[in-house]
Amino acid sequence: MRTLIVLLEIAIGALVAGAAFIFMGLYDVSATQQHLAPTFHLLQTGLRQSVKHHSSDIAVPPLDDPALIARGLAHFRSHCVQCHGAPGIAPQPFALGLRPQPANLVHSAREWSPAELFWTVKHGIKMTGMPAWRFRMMDDDIWSVVAFLRTLPTYTPEQYRTLEARAHEHRHAPPAGAPDPERGKLALTQYACTTCHAIPGVVGPDAPVGPPLENIGTREFISGGLANTPQNMVRWLRAPQAVNPLTAMPDLGVSEHDAADIAAYLETLK
Repeated sequence: MRTLIVLLEIAIGALVAGAAFIFMGLYDVSATQQHLAPTFHLLQTGLRQSVKHHSSDIAVPPLDDPALIARGLAHFRSHCVQCHGAPGIAPQPFALGLRPQPANLVHSAREWSPAELFWTVKHGIKMTGMPAWRFRMMDDDIWSVVAFLRTLPTYTPEQYRTLEARAHEHRHAPPAGAPDPERGKLALTQYACTTCHAIPGVVGPDAPVGPPLENIGTREFISGGLANTPQNMVRWLRAPQAVNPLTAMPDLGVSEHDAADIAAYLETLK
């Protein structure tokens, strides 16, 4: 019993010391300094275990179609090589300053399963710089990236450069269907709406640059004079400066599909 009490006291002391270390600002969060080794290994272990858990029920489609692999190369060239590099090609300078540094995907393609790669590309990884591509690429395009990644370890630098020279981007229309408010709530975060607006139900920085969106579903107008209808909200989200040239709201390249879902979520805020 005495041993248990001592262990409990040690654990509480460690928690208090850790909290004090954090709240006093002593942990260096600058990207010029690496994590402490225990912190790094704890984060890496948590990352791998989380990806394994969340990707465990993903059904993997056939990935050997040369056309699928070629499409994946086009997406890889457009979206991935800038941070991760490729055989014989370095990442862009900005990516070299990221902490943690982006993974070498030749190694990831060898060590990670297709389902794990798909989940990671689709959902991204918090606090790593790895973005979620769910609202920018359709699932079949993400699978094409996975299909290409499986072949990446087989290329020499010369072979990769030859393939890259022939690559062309492919895009597909989003699936039809009724707007999905829950998907719209997720899409709000992926278009960085919370960096300017306080949005009920969505966690974000306290940076009220734009008006709060509480009760937006009951407001009569958008941006002063545009009637607040679902169709007009989609129009506003996709091209705000075409509606009001004086607005500070930027054009974020919101797709028709995503704008419809975001508008559906905003309509629920009453």
